[in-house]
Parts: sequence; C-alpha cells; structure tokens
Amino acid sequence: MRNTIKVERAKKNITQAQLAEILQISRLTVHSIEAGKFHPSVLTVLKMARYFDIPVEELFILEDTD
Repeated sequence: MRNTIKVERAKKNITQAQLAEILQISRLTVHSIEAGKFHPSVLTVLKMARYFDIPVEELFILEDTD
C-alpha cells in the first residue's frame, strides 16, 4: 500500500510534526506511515482523510501486490 500523505502535507504546507500534533500521534508514526513502514489504524486513516478533505482511497492506494 502506498500513500500520498507527503504530497497532501506539501499542499497544506505543514510538517510531519504539525500533522502529528493535529492527529495526536507521534512524528515518528507519521514518518513511518509516509515511508510505508507502518500501516495506521482505521481511526488514524479516517482522521487524515478528514483533515486533508479527500477520500481515503486517494490518500491510501492499495496495490496489486498487497
């Protein structure tokens, strides 16, 4: 699964630390999610989609190999 979090953060001009604070998670968690090393909880995914005002499917893309 890949994601567009870094792109969406750039559009809003916010850092990983700022996003982490908004979502009430650690900056390391944001970094790990962006890097594809960690799959977030459903609650975190929904909070991200709401914050960026985009559908979950645009934020997280399920690939054939998943």
